Amino acid sequence: MTTPLIVACALFMENLDSTVVSTALPTIAKAFNENPVHLNLAITSYLLSLAVFIPISGWVADRYGARHVFRIAIVVFTLASILCGLSNSLAEFVAARMLQGMGGAMMVPVGRLVVLRAVSKTQLVSAMAYLTVPALIGPVIGPPLGGFIVTYFSWRWIFWLNLPIGVLGIVLATLFIADAREPKTPPLDLRGFILSGIGLSGLVFAFETMGRGILPNWIVGVLLVAGLVTITLYVRHAHRVAHPVIDLKLLRIQTFRTNIWGGTLFRIGIGALPFLMPLLLQLGFGLSALNSGLLTFAAAAGALFMKLTAAPILRRFGFKRTMIANAIISAIFLASYSFFQLGTPGWVILVLLLAGGFFRSLQFTALNTIAYADMPPEKMSLATSFASMAQQLSVSLGVGVGALALHISVSMHGSQLNVGDFTFAFYVVAIFSAASAFTFIALPANAGDEVSGHGRVPVPKPALAPKDS
Repeated sequence: MTTPLIVACALFMENLDSTVVSTALPTIAKAFNENPVHLNLAITSYLLSLAVFIPISGWVADRYGARHVFRIAIVVFTLASILCGLSNSLAEFVAARMLQGMGGAMMVPVGRLVVLRAVSKTQLVSAMAYLTVPALIGPVIGPPLGGFIVTYFSWRWIFWLNLPIGVLGIVLATLFIADAREPKTPPLDLRGFILSGIGLSGLVFAFETMGRGILPNWIVGVLLVAGLVTITLYVRHAHRVAHPVIDLKLLRIQTFRTNIWGGTLFRIGIGALPFLMPLLLQLGFGLSALNSGLLTFAAAAGALFMKLTAAPILRRFGFKRTMIANAIISAIFLASYSFFQLGTPGWVILVLLLAGGFFRSLQFTALNTIAYADMPPEKMSLATSFASMAQQLSVSLGVGVGALALHISVSMHGSQLNVGDFTFAFYVVAIFSAASAFTFIALPANAGDEVSGHGRVPVPKPALAPKDS
């Protein structure tokens, strides 16, 4: 399991960095003499860069080798982090964040591809459990870590801390990751790359600003419509070319299709959580960013515990039953957060976040594994790009849905945001996560059994021959 651990560390760096920045934005804005609202460009530019370059990550990995591209992605991300820390103006900072996004767009899907090519199907569940943990821990510890750094050190150290992690990742990838590449690579679908880049960036930008008051509603509407129209044009294009940059034919594989549609619905609910929970604890309960982050760290602890239990659970119950039940259980925990009030004991919040983190992490592991259970080896690179694109889009949509639900709740009573407004928001996102269960019902009962080992009859040991009396 050396390769999954190396890739998981790189993904942790990317996930942590993308969330820790939000806490430091007011401090960075003060250093640049800018309006804090304008610093949202730093987050948006990063997400737009991800949206544009993730679709071609699989093609680049096939063309130049997954290990080689993975190492270069770490180099780009690390150098861009240094440039972020050296920035002295908003323009420099945004440019460095866009470069960071290019590195992250290659690092995440190509890292997953490296793991898929390095492990056997019987090890896939355990490998994916390692890759799931960074995605859950990063958003949880990011805010308190960012608050700690900007309080006691300079905000620039948020980015400079990536340097030793990046150097270590490059060395370990060189020593322990095999260099695998496809012998033949089709030409790059340049028109598809342009259409998908415009469409996805439009949708991500619209979802990230929806209901947050960052842009006028009409501009958000224009971005949303432009994104949908361009994506529609891409779909038409993809059915006409032999090697599209995002291969929609992969949706014919039922287990992969389940990951895309069911995973999108589930992640809409879960993607809103890192946005809603800090707001509830800080604005609603008046906690500091550090205390809020320390409390929500329980979700990360639940995710870590899951790593030890995912394989036995999937082996015992199978993918279908686990994902159906888990979608409903996770949605119940999401809905339960709506009952948090000023008088709610801290230990109750802690326990619910801990248990919810466990079940969410288990679901992510199941989703990320079932996606590749029936995927042909020659399609793995395209599948990782497709799945990473869908994940990024669904998480951005989750933030947009959560923000829009809060906006609707506040507009209904016409006053400032209060604790009661979060009740409606948590119910809305919980419905999305629960709805994902319906997509898992269509799976055959034995889906993914080759990967999980569910239903496998143990081979009995041969009986010992009786001794002569």
